[in-house]
Amino acid sequence: MKRAHYILCFLLFGVTIPLFAQDISLFQQFNGRYDYVAIGNTLNIQENGSFVPCIIETSSSADLNLNANQNVVAAYLYWAGSGSGDFDITLNGSSVSAERTFSDSLDAERIFFAAFADVTSIISNEGNGTYTISDFDLTNVIGPYCSTGTNFGGWAISIIYEDDSLPLNQLNVYDGLQSVPTFLSITLDNLNVLDNEDAKIGFIAWEGDSALAVNEQLTINGNVISNPPLNPANNAFNGTNSFTGASDMYNMDIDVYNIQNNISIGDTSATISLTSGQDFVMINNIITVLNSQLPDATIIIDDYIVRCGDYNIDLFYTVNNFNSTDILPANTPIAFYLDGTLIGQSQTVNPIAIGASESGSITVTVPENTNPNLTITAIVDDDGTMTGTITETNENNNTTSSNIELLVIPDIVTLPSLIGCNEGFEISTYNLFDALVNLDYEDDQISFYLSLEDLETSSNAILIPSDYNNIFNPQIIYVRLESPPCYEIFQFNLTIENCPPYIPDGFSPNDDTYNDWFNIQGLYDIFTEHELKIYNRYGDIIFEGDNEKPWYGKINRGLNNHGKIVPVGTYYYVINLNDPNYRPMVGWVYVNY
Repeated sequence: MKRAHYILCFLLFGVTIPLFAQDISLFQQFNGRYDYVAIGNTLNIQENGSFVPCIIETSSSADLNLNANQNVVAAYLYWAGSGSGDFDITLNGSSVSAERTFSDSLDAERIFFAAFADVTSIISNEGNGTYTISDFDLTNVIGPYCSTGTNFGGWAISIIYEDDSLPLNQLNVYDGLQSVPTFLSITLDNLNVLDNEDAKIGFIAWEGDSALAVNEQLTINGNVISNPPLNPANNAFNGTNSFTGASDMYNMDIDVYNIQNNISIGDTSATISLTSGQDFVMINNIITVLNSQLPDATIIIDDYIVRCGDYNIDLFYTVNNFNSTDILPANTPIAFYLDGTLIGQSQTVNPIAIGASESGSITVTVPENTNPNLTITAIVDDDGTMTGTITETNENNNTTSSNIELLVIPDIVTLPSLIGCNEGFEISTYNLFDALVNLDYEDDQISFYLSLEDLETSSNAILIPSDYNNIFNPQIIYVRLESPPCYEIFQFNLTIENCPPYIPDGFSPNDDTYNDWFNIQGLYDIFTEHELKIYNRYGDIIFEGDNEKPWYGKINRGLNNHGKIVPVGTYYYVINLNDPNYRPMVGWVYVNY
């Protein structure tokens, strides 16, 4: 019977169910020595129709028989049926819930569902044997579908395996849910046909009827394909399993076709078309297996290094050739972009074997006005114009991005100067930590430097900051306070003032070579422009000296006694240091013999 196909939404049991189909598209790709097999079974006890019993099972079984050298790498379970869906079922006693769901419809009353779950772990653990789907219960919803012959339920598992004896193949898994009547066209992309020998295509389809063969044809690239006697050209979906030869898969199909003569070397896509004058068929899964010897370059940015105030970024990356069927050649170009602008180029060094990787690094420079929060994009197999130079199994996975934060140099905070005492030659000793009295820090957070360059690179730190002699006067000292993720910068000056001289209380000019003169320490080496005046107790000036004329207790002023030693007694002194930081120093000195 001919059935119209509507696109609408229907509210069922309080749930809005989309009744439009989901386009078949690439779900997963395997490149290597891969092939597949599919098992499954129907829940129908016979082909549906208006004059058959309206009975559907809740479980059914199928056997898996892989060879010893066929190792399971993936197993995908699809199940489907009439109604809005049973999405929680059991496989060999293990609960399975739908990870993705699909839906389609003929009209508001006749809606259908399909579901998907990855059951790789179950198949890998149990291996060959009987697989039983149970707790798949459509008994409460199947009744209204029986009168129009659209009552069905079934399941299938596609098992992808690796076998070292196989050629290098590209195996693509496509899925969705699309249906006929009257005409259905599906374009399969992401193909890379290197050699069409033994190329094949497989289908999981639902609701096909062996008794309905009105204008039913399956074509690929315009060519009718068939697999007689199991799948004749005029009845492709007729309740069969090409892998086992079963013809009692009522209202479901697990079919595979050789398409060696229907696809050409160099093809990157194929068009599947299905026509039907009466039979309603839903395509749920398509798998292609094509000989392919191509690399597959991917790239990841593993790490990066940024430096404070530096617009150069060190990038560390890895180029992979994982999902491939050929060596990735040496000198495969790599381009690095910031906001679509090329900022660096590199290339692989060595040929990268199938399943192998190569690490590399590059320093890129971003403009100085760049936002500190930036994203760098790396593209492998890119000659710098966003154009590839090699053909790959997958041309859409060459790109990666990394979010990077530049370390902007913080503003420099100026601290009060440290003032040292001139110990001669404008050198003094400082405890540099004294400049940080107003900061809150731990000792291991602080380091001192003589230049900003050393501070930024954390090199040549002052080793003993608590006992440091200045090199210049004045001298700038830079402080780095670690404060993740960046740091703070301070600076302060070391300056020197002349030390106040030490004035003795007395001396004895008796020529015994000990304490023979008015030895004012720090006066003659530092205050070289000083003036010294000595007065007796009557206020008479008796001596004037300077840096060239220290006082040895002799008189050089007044009318008499020039050159004579003063008598024992106390004398008043006035020292004008001629230093803007000091007032004249005055006091008494005792002279004794």
